[in-house]
Amino acid sequence: MTASPTVIFAGGGSGGHLSPGLAIHERLRELSPNSRSIFVCSTRAIDATMLSEASVDFVPIAAVSPSVRPAALVRFLINHQQSKALVRRLMRERGVTRVITLGGFVAPPVVAAARSLGVPVLVMNLDHPPGRANRWMAKRADLVLSAVPLPDQEGFAREIVGMPIRRRAIAPGDAAMCREQLGLDPALPVLLVTGASQGATSMNQMFIELARTSTGFFKGWQVLHLAGHGADDAVRHAYAEGGIKAVTLAFLNEMGLAWGAAELAVSRAGASSVAEAAANAVPTVFLPYPYHADMHQKFNAQPLVDRDGAILLRDHVDASTNLRETAPLIRALMDDVAARNSMRQRLRSTDWPDAAMTVARHLI
Repeated sequence: MTASPTVIFAGGGSGGHLSPGLAIHERLRELSPNSRSIFVCSTRAIDATMLSEASVDFVPIAAVSPSVRPAALVRFLINHQQSKALVRRLMRERGVTRVITLGGFVAPPVVAAARSLGVPVLVMNLDHPPGRANRWMAKRADLVLSAVPLPDQEGFAREIVGMPIRRRAIAPGDAAMCREQLGLDPALPVLLVTGASQGATSMNQMFIELARTSTGFFKGWQVLHLAGHGADDAVRHAYAEGGIKAVTLAFLNEMGLAWGAAELAVSRAGASSVAEAAANAVPTVFLPYPYHADMHQKFNAQPLVDRDGAILLRDHVDASTNLRETAPLIRALMDDVAARNSMRQRLRSTDWPDAAMTVARHLI
């Protein structure tokens, strides 16, 4: 029973929550082929898309974020109790022996159900600082691990393990091979633009405007742009009108191909994106999500910036301001081969741990 656990992975709503869970699931199956995984996720389309593609068992629940507004608070409490009851039944029917949380509003009712049945809980914190849900769950967990250092949260996590990343997020070959598989020119440097699983509207808009008004920005380069579902057509059209060699996709499951193809990346600074850039030694310009009150994506990227393996710029949201203040700094790095080589070497010289394997061993 210990060596072949049945594990609920609780979390969803974004690729940033699901990808680390899928990475841990992969390593768990390597260590214990008879283990079973069940993902309890949100009802968002991204969850069904990613988990179906990964061929894992999943159960969506209608959990929602808490709110102080009376009507929304009532809805939260009702959904919490209904979700807790559903998960309790699931745990009994499937013989669940472990729960691991991946953060977000889906996880608390799962933890509540687990505690009521005496099922051990492992909280996997992915951000600095920990969110409200993780702070609540940590007080009810048997073990708390963190992907990132928490210098102002001493004692919150027992161990800092690094960010779990999937094997498919590692480049499967050299740059030429990865570029060919993506339909890119194998000999031309690639600028990877990614807003992660859901895309980034302000980043998309900046590059649309660059394609329309500053085609010289892309001279000597080609672009791989992951724009997010529903946003890829507009981005693709802008590159085509500007005569810019580019491959635009809504989403890419095989992220290792993207990182392997890239000479330079412009990316949001979600924890998974930062870890993937580091593991693939890709010099990256991080533009943290500008709407988080705690700006935690800045903290995600800081360890790479401190190693001189990445730079951190501000996303001004307004496209014209980004064109004036942010785009020139990106182009300067596109022009500086020596700087990129130095950044890549610094990333390669760091021994990045296999965090997913570490967490899987904790589960067993």
